Amino acid sequence: MMFVRSLGDGAELRPLEPWQAEEFFAHMERGRDFIGEHIGFADAAKDLESARNLLQRYADNTANDTQRILGIWLDDKLVGGVLLRDLNVPQGRAEVGCWLEPAATGKGLITKAATLLIDWAIRERGVHRVEWLVSSKNAPSIAVARRLGMTRDGVLRSYHPYRGVRQDLEVWSVLAPEWENR
Repeated sequence: MMFVRSLGDGAELRPLEPWQAEEFFAHMERGRDFIGEHIGFADAAKDLESARNLLQRYADNTANDTQRILGIWLDDKLVGGVLLRDLNVPQGRAEVGCWLEPAATGKGLITKAATLLIDWAIRERGVHRVEWLVSSKNAPSIAVARRLGMTRDGVLRSYHPYRGVRQDLEVWSVLAPEWENR
């Protein structure tokens, strides 16, 4: 896919792999409360072993061409990332996700990184529909979907149980022709 892509201003998008589990875990520790408000990674990477296992699952699924995970480094410090939670090339669909620690917010990093990932999925892998699934309570993530030129398809009411509370899940998407013409 890519080795390193500049996001500008000292930020880079790079593959995030199992050998980086210690750095990933340290990043999760720094941002755990903030990230965990909406993103399950905070609970899934509760210690070094579970962080390594999470990255290994993504590595295995990258090899199977069903997922991808990329980290965002700012001044050589892992601060967040973007991922294809679901990549279904035969069906021409992908779901993009993201996370970021508080120190890196407000710099446009997620929008820039997600743009590169969506562009790759559409142009290189032939994906036709890219989805962004987000809790209705996650205003910053909804704002990214809008900046990416996505359309709100609808709301799945009381769809997703997260930390014991059922949440509404918004479905946003962009189709390949829309992406190409944006």
